[in-house]
Amino acid sequence: MKSSKYSCNTRAETLEWITAIIDFLQPFSFLINAHVVNFFKDKQWEAVDEQWMSCLKDEKPENVLLIPSGGVQDHWPASLKEFIHTLRSLSFPREQANFQAILADVDMVPLSTVLSQGMNLKKKHEVEVLSSVVSSVVNSVGAPTVVDVGSGQGYLAQVLSFQYKHSVVAIDSSSHHGKVTDARAARIRKHFAAQMRKSGLGNKCPDVPVTITCRVLSTEMLKALTDVPVEKNDLDSNASALNEGPRRSQSSNDANRSCSLVLAGLHACGDLSVTMLRTFVECEEIKAVVSIGCCYNLLSEKSSEDSCSKYGFPLSAGLKFLNFSLGKDARDLACQSAERWSSLGEDAGLQNFELHSFRAAFQMVLSKHYPEVLATSPSIGRQGKAFRRQQQRKALETPATIGKTMKGQETVGLDFIISETKTLCLYL
Repeated sequence: MKSSKYSCNTRAETLEWITAIIDFLQPFSFLINAHVVNFFKDKQWEAVDEQWMSCLKDEKPENVLLIPSGGVQDHWPASLKEFIHTLRSLSFPREQANFQAILADVDMVPLSTVLSQGMNLKKKHEVEVLSSVVSSVVNSVGAPTVVDVGSGQGYLAQVLSFQYKHSVVAIDSSSHHGKVTDARAARIRKHFAAQMRKSGLGNKCPDVPVTITCRVLSTEMLKALTDVPVEKNDLDSNASALNEGPRRSQSSNDANRSCSLVLAGLHACGDLSVTMLRTFVECEEIKAVVSIGCCYNLLSEKSSEDSCSKYGFPLSAGLKFLNFSLGKDARDLACQSAERWSSLGEDAGLQNFELHSFRAAFQMVLSKHYPEVLATSPSIGRQGKAFRRQQQRKALETPATIGKTMKGQETVGLDFIISETKTLCLYL
């Protein structure tokens, strides 16, 4: 990863870059630690340099939208132009990568219409690229099994299973997603079996991913998978085998055999990516991890009020040493794709600003005339999702409550499953 001045080639260079970012951000903490609506509602522009505001308030929207991309105007104050140039020099590059150059050794196979059914173009591109990368990693480390963490509807898991012939365990917290994954896999399996019969290759059915519904809220839950011996399925073409689920091991040797795994995640949300990384470091059975994270605003963060021993940010020892915190509003702001603003025209840019203005005006009306609504309304949307995850994580910190907590919900934790079924063996 390259920048005009900084790089991540070594640990020391990475820490130098991080330190420079923190030094740059600290004087502007009043902005990054407040929701964008509050900039309007609480008149936070009054804390911004008067010269900056004097020229920006009359600037064309399309010129303001160029600021995140490093665009400046000649008539702007020198201090504002220096601020924008420094900001740009500290930013991570976002230019599209040359896949052929970076992934020269990866055999990327286009998805068939059967495997890509239901995917939009973006999802198809992501699954096509990531599945080929994961398959290459699996082959290089010699791990027999891939664990798709946060598998959703099973797109990645099914491509790895049907197209690349890997044994796959698909984990997701939604029981609905598990049912969709199984149903979709059954349809794909039926298609592949028919193709094999037509080609005279016999009735042997392709493998399907094993699906597990659980909430992965701790490293221990992922590590529990390494206690489960996982074998390549050698079932015949009997379609009913799809619904038989996990089978018990037939030999004690198999039950005691440790397995090698590769963790994979496409859009592993919030702390899920962090949990995968921690598991990779702590568990020798995990030979590699390939994760594309998302929803960084949902990362848990260390704070004086938080009693959790595990949190998503900060993760590195270097950042912990610097004692830097972001906060929920800063993480929300960091998730904005500001580079996309530069492609907006004047009309779209004005509409973008107006939406925030209207939202701020609505917030001010509620605060002044209906304060009880703000005080009593439950948290909803992503904020509510983050809060629920925090509560679940705290509950899991007490080992005695794991089984009770998870069983009381719709899903059951992996560690609970394994403790109840000592000789559980998942056949893929």
